[in-house]
Amino acid sequence: MFAALGAALIDTDLIAHQLTVPGGAAMPLIAAQFGAGFIDAHGAMDRAKMRAAVFSDPAAKRRLEAILHPLIRIETERAAANAKGAYRIFVVPLLVESGKWKERVSRVLVVECPEALQVSRVIARNGLDEAQVRAIMAAQASRQARLAAADDVIVNDAGIAQLTPQVERLHALYCAMARGIPQAN
Repeated sequence: MFAALGAALIDTDLIAHQLTVPGGAAMPLIAAQFGAGFIDAHGAMDRAKMRAAVFSDPAAKRRLEAILHPLIRIETERAAANAKGAYRIFVVPLLVESGKWKERVSRVLVVECPEALQVSRVIARNGLDEAQVRAIMAAQASRQARLAAADDVIVNDAGIAQLTPQVERLHALYCAMARGIPQAN
């Protein structure tokens, strides 16, 4: 919705996926660090196998992050430098966990919904079972930590009709900020 209004979106999750497809920049490093068993038949990272490894072994998670995070940062900076729009929105699924994003952006927007709705949406989108989704969520920053990091919050617990005014209000704010118009807190 922000993009339709004129914002430039830089999606770090999409960048991470691009790095781990066949021929992606991270693939030789992943193969060297984790072995051929973590590469699927097409030459992409085997996401299910890697997910299982990083959620059961903190050292594997650190090794994967050591490969991906520098590459994601380079690609994010490149995309931001080339972005065209009224302002830039960085889509960062693990913003709080990364620890560095808050100092790199002007504001943090969190999209929030009730936990049960979040679980059902992930199950529907990714085809994981509830136990897998809850294990992933348990390894992430808490809802309270995400909300504490937020300057702005969108509540996404209903349809588009409820999202539209929230997005339009924040779009107006972000456009004003991008033009240098002072804002009251």
